[in-house]
Amino acid sequence: MVWPWPPDARSHDPVMWVFRAGRYNYERWRANRQELFDTHELVHNRREIVRVVLTEEGDGAFAVVDVDTLWRDRRAGHDFRWRGRACKVYSKAGDGWKMTMHTRLFDYGQS
Repeated sequence: MVWPWPPDARSHDPVMWVFRAGRYNYERWRANRQELFDTHELVHNRREIVRVVLTEEGDGAFAVVDVDTLWRDRRAGHDFRWRGRACKVYSKAGDGWKMTMHTRLFDYGQS
């Protein structure tokens, strides 16, 4: 899996997107997430599945998810939020499903 990352939640045009982490690598991705959990408290983590679409052949799918995650910096006490809508893309692989792509949380103007 790779994860294209827009510079902000309103950058819908992929011409501005970058890669913040290359193809999935357990150690690299774990270290990144561990640093976040070591320095921040997870205040809340709300997810709402908005839509799931399956291909006619049953071998591909995507899910649209609204996210509202609030983190608090353990040292400075500052809050920051992950909020917006993501699209997660999957491919059937053998007997299971593999995520092949995930977008950043976009702001589409929903309340």
